[in-house]
Amino acid sequence: MGSLKVDYDRTSIPAVYDRGRDHGPEVLNLWMTVIESRVDGGSISTILDLGCGTGRFSEGLASRFGARVVGVDPSEKMLDQARRKRQGNRIHYQRGTAEAIPLMDGAVDMIFMSMGFHHFHDPQRAARECRRVLRADGSVVVRTGTREQIPSYPYVPFFPSTRSMLEDLLQNHSRLCATFETVGFRCVQSRIVRQTLAPTWSAYAVKLSAGGDSVLARLGEDELARGLEAIRRYGDGPGRRPVVELIDVLFFRLRESAAYQAACTRRRPARSMSRRG
Repeated sequence: MGSLKVDYDRTSIPAVYDRGRDHGPEVLNLWMTVIESRVDGGSISTILDLGCGTGRFSEGLASRFGARVVGVDPSEKMLDQARRKRQGNRIHYQRGTAEAIPLMDGAVDMIFMSMGFHHFHDPQRAARECRRVLRADGSVVVRTGTREQIPSYPYVPFFPSTRSMLEDLLQNHSRLCATFETVGFRCVQSRIVRQTLAPTWSAYAVKLSAGGDSVLARLGEDELARGLEAIRRYGDGPGRRPVVELIDVLFFRLRESAAYQAACTRRRPARSMSRRG
C-alpha cells in the first residue's frame, strides 16, 4: 500500500472539507472546554494552530482564550478556505509545515493540533519544532486518532478496508507520547473525549458523502457507495442513537517549565545560580 499521507492541494477535499468535518458549535464548545480545563487561559496570548486546515478550530481558540492565533498548514487550498471565513484580525494564516514551522523561537504560549499529527512526514522533527517555538511554560494539545480507537470509529464496520488503512496511518498512544517525550516534553494528561458526529445515521451518511475524509477518499466508487448505503439501512433500524466518536486528546508540557526549573534550583548549590545575576 502506498503512503496514506495526503497532499490536499492535489485533491478536491479542501472545498468540501467543512461540509464533511464541521460538527457544529456544540462540538466546538466541547473541545474548547476540554482544552481550557487543562491549560491556564490567563497566561495565553498567542496560539499556534498547527495543521489548521480550513481553520475549524482557529476562531474558537481566538474567542475562548482572547488570544492571537497563527494557523499554519502546508495546503494553500485549505488555507484559502480558512481565510474566506476568517473574522476579525486576531487570526493569521500562513503556509508552512510542522517540520519547519515558520515562527521564531519561543513565539507561542500554546500549540494546538487537530487530526493532523498522522499527516506529518517526520513526527519527531515536528515535535522538536514544537519545542523550539513554544515558550517555557507553554502547552501542546494534541487532538488525534490512535490505533487503539479504530474499532470504535463508526464508519469502519461499513468500509472494512479502512481498518488496515487506519492501522497504517495512525500511531498507538504510547508511541505518540514517546515522540514528544524524547525531545523534552512530558505528557501531563491524556484522556478520551466522546463527541457527537451526527444526530442520525442518515445525517452521518450525508456528511461522509461530502468527501471530506482523506481515508474514504481512497476508496473506489463502488465500495464507497455500498458502504454509504449500508449506513443508511442501518440507520433505518429501530432505536438508533446519535453517531458518536471517541477521540484522544493529550496535553504536553516542557520538562524545563518554570515549575520544574524552580524545583531543580532549590536542590542546586548556591554558586550554580551565579549567572542569574
